[in-house]
Amino acid sequence: MADYIPPAIDWVRKQVELYESSGGTEGTTLADTGLPCILVTHQGNKTGGIRKIPLMRVKVDNGYVLVGSYGGRVKDPVWVHNLRANPDVEIRDRTEARPMRVREVPEGPERDKLWDAAAAAFPPYNDYRKKAPRVIPVFLAEPV
Repeated sequence: MADYIPPAIDWVRKQVELYESSGGTEGTTLADTGLPCILVTHQGNKTGGIRKIPLMRVKVDNGYVLVGSYGGRVKDPVWVHNLRANPDVEIRDRTEARPMRVREVPEGPERDKLWDAAAAAFPPYNDYRKKAPRVIPVFLAEPV
């Protein structure tokens, strides 16, 4: 079993620790937004280590939409590269954790539908899309 590598960003690490240590009863909203988040456990593509990242909770049918917005920055967040290399993840939604497989959704009608769901859950995604000099990756995590 690979070693867990905590997030480097302090507030992200603290959120992950609270979410995990409480069994999903605390830390379930992203930072100061009050909006629900999920915890995505995945494998690092370079280190092979176990990584955990809180992302906005965007539930569509039996799956979750994962948006690699990184606040509209120039580069994709590191977790995007990890998911492309290692699509098997665990999604913790509050107290329930289950294995899922992610797939990147290319531009087209399905991606548009998923983007709309994500922007409804977290409206700043639309601002990030305008600001980003790249196509923001969108993944769909589905039950295995």
